[in-house]
Formats: sequence, C-alpha cells, structure tokens
Amino acid sequence: MSGASTQPRYRTGKICYVEIPANDVRKSAEFYTRAFGWQTRQRGDGSTAFDDTVGEVSGTWVLGRPAAAEPGLMVYIMVASAAKAIDAIRSAGGEIVHQVDPRAREVVATFRDPAGNLIGIYQQPGLAESEATAVGHTDDRPGASAASG
Repeated sequence: MSGASTQPRYRTGKICYVEIPANDVRKSAEFYTRAFGWQTRQRGDGSTAFDDTVGEVSGTWVLGRPAAAEPGLMVYIMVASAAKAIDAIRSAGGEIVHQVDPRAREVVATFRDPAGNLIGIYQQPGLAESEATAVGHTDDRPGASAASG
C-alpha cells in the first residue's frame, strides 16, 4: 500500500460496495462493529449500511440470501494483528474456521460470521507499526496493532 491519503481514491475498477447475507441485520452489524471497528449508519429507507475503517468500502447486510458458507469468491479483511483480530472475532461471536498457518508465506485466517458467511482476515505486513506511528500509541481497535506492551 502506498502513503496515507485523507480522501478515498476513486478509479474505474475499484471495489466499492459489498452486500453481505445476514439472518439478523442488527446481530451482523454488531459483530462487524465489535470485531473490526466498522461504522454503521441508517439510510433514509431505514436499512443499515456500513463503512469500513478507512471509508473506502461500504455496503449493507441483505436478508433472504443464503450465506456464503463455502469457499468461492473470498473476501479478506485487512488487519494489523491476526492474533488480536482472531480474539476480537471470537469475542464478537464469530467462529474461527482456519487458524493462521505459521508455515505459510501470508498471514491469513478464515472465520464464520453470525450468519455463517466464510470470510478471511489478512495481516498486512508493517501495518501494526505504521498504525502505531500514525496514532502515536497502540491502537485499541479490534485487530489493530499489538506494538506496545
């Protein structure tokens, strides 16, 4: 990833919107807020929408769709610390499906959200350090830096 930007970068081909199947929108919204720090908001029509932690991707939870329970198209959420993110996922009510493989080149794990969707986390190299530097201390958001003791 390149240097920090204060505004979203718009360009043809950018992934900008995600619809996540849910059984209970409130429960799913609470899960992603607790596990990853996503912001939620109510739209004019009363539906609940979300924005990721950097305001680059938004979306909503959709009722009446089957969960993405099997690997097909996989979405990975970037985290500074996979270990802290796994703890946050469990604490928020998610289920870890595959733990981090210490022999793998990439630090990834997969989990099921409350609706049963299979989603991944990806530990971005250097993110813990850059978040700690940007904030000036350890970030308390779920899955954020574990830089200080």
